Amino acid sequence: MIRKTRLFTPGPTPLLPAAQFAMAAADIHHRTAEFRALFLKVLAQLKIFVGTKNDVLLLSCSGTGAMEASVSNLTSPGDRVLVLTAGKFGERWVELAKAFNCQADVVKAPYGQTFDPGQVREALKPDARAVYMQATETSTAVRHDVESIAKLIQESNSGALLVVDGITGLGTTHFDVDGWGIDVLIGGSQKAVMIPPGLAYLSVSEKAWAAMESAKNPRYYFDLRKERKNAVKGESAYTPAVALVAGLGAALDYIAGQAGGDLGKGRIALVDNAQINAAATRAGLTALGFTLFAPAAPAAAATAVAVPEGIDSGVVVKALRNRFGLIVTNGQGEMQGKIFRVAHLGFFDCLDTIALLGAMEHIAKDTLGLPVTYGSAVAAAQKVFAEAASSS
Repeated sequence: MIRKTRLFTPGPTPLLPAAQFAMAAADIHHRTAEFRALFLKVLAQLKIFVGTKNDVLLLSCSGTGAMEASVSNLTSPGDRVLVLTAGKFGERWVELAKAFNCQADVVKAPYGQTFDPGQVREALKPDARAVYMQATETSTAVRHDVESIAKLIQESNSGALLVVDGITGLGTTHFDVDGWGIDVLIGGSQKAVMIPPGLAYLSVSEKAWAAMESAKNPRYYFDLRKERKNAVKGESAYTPAVALVAGLGAALDYIAGQAGGDLGKGRIALVDNAQINAAATRAGLTALGFTLFAPAAPAAAATAVAVPEGIDSGVVVKALRNRFGLIVTNGQGEMQGKIFRVAHLGFFDCLDTIALLGAMEHIAKDTLGLPVTYGSAVAAAQKVFAEAASSS
């Protein structure tokens, strides 16, 4: 039987064909008028995609590079910061804060859960320089309430900056960046924008730019002020990932094309698509008897699924790959072997979801020995898609 490899991972995600073509044709030197025009166009598109009037910068690195830049550019050694963590990527904020000698107050939530606002309010000190958090904790597929945290900060006396890792949140979650007061929002190329890893982008508020002037931590490659100065001219401070920039431009054009050329509406459609596919996936998997790992605050970027007691989730991951060529991911850290994760961000549609659930029916029955009626997961998903179509 022929098997096609299909990525259902929360990064890298399936590549957009138009972006692949653009990358293959990107034989451009980065200090030319041709590239400057492309770079300026992409930066302008990113502002619309993020949904902000703030500057948006583009860095040649993974999303973690932008996370590091958001610490090194905004803090000084000894600064107090507040980190909200409920998984591996929240823990990365803690590690970054310590690496730059910040005093990190930490609010923890158990894996699979989100934060208690009361705990956050109590932990937010008046002298906090910044609050660092995820929009989506990809390791557990939990969505955090960024709007509530932003409101809490505004109501406090701290004046802290709000820095949000939106690497899997952008393109799967609706944000009001300027209205909520998000000072830095970070995205990554290998997520909802459907191109390979290697680019990170981040919006930066005027409040954050002002804070950089007094920040004393060292920075060189990730000096955001240097990038801002060069971006005005259509250049990056250092050699950019030229082909990826071309691919990103093609991907943003595609997203706009899904809404008649309106990128803002295209972004909304992309988010809605992820949310509908996530809802359909959850419906299908629960119909098979699986338990959702984060039922109270599920993300649209990915769905985390607990496996039955006594079964290693790696068995499901391996069975899907070996039998159907479907690539999902195991849990991370302490959740490895306990959950598997299925992604919905970027270049996914309803037929991808139905194909995955059809495969899961076989794995649940043949590999896990669950009492499965063929078609039950698919039918549950189709009901979600039908209801979404009737209400649109």
